[in-house]
Parts: sequence; structure tokens; C-alpha cells
Amino acid sequence: MTTPRRSRLEVRAECHGQDVPRRFFIGQRAITVTDTLDRWLDPEHSYFKLRGSDGGIYILRHDTETNLWELTLFDSGRRDETRLSSA
Repeated sequence: MTTPRRSRLEVRAECHGQDVPRRFFIGQRAITVTDTLDRWLDPEHSYFKLRGSDGGIYILRHDTETNLWELTLFDSGRRDETRLSSA
């Protein structure tokens, strides 16, 4: 299993003051969030399933205690057999 990758990102406050990713960086490459496909919460983390400006689908996890964000999953969408189910 690979270790999640810490990400630098910009957020915007939405409903109830919750931070929602707006743009994040992988190395020097900036990915703008074009759509929030899903989000879910547990007591220690918030998860966001996002579509990026590159057409990829990402799942970012926010540790609410440490305020760290991590990239936990990436799907480029280039291979149908591995594509995540998001329209």
C-alpha cells in the first residue's frame, strides 16, 4: 500500500464554514477543481471526490485535527477498465 501524498491547496469556505478544495497542486502542477462529485465526513476526516481541470478524478482527505490535506486516490480517466464511476 502506498502512503497518501500531502498536497498544497487553496480552499473556499462554503455552507456552515466548511472548507472545500478549489485548487490543489501536485508538485508544481496546479489542478483547478471543476466539480465536487461527492463529499463525506467521519469524526476525524473530511473526504472530497473531485473532478480536476485535467479531466482526472481525485479523492482528497482533510485531517480536521491537524488541518493537513492528502491526495488519497487519482484516476486519470484514460483507461475504461480502471475508470471510477462518476459521470
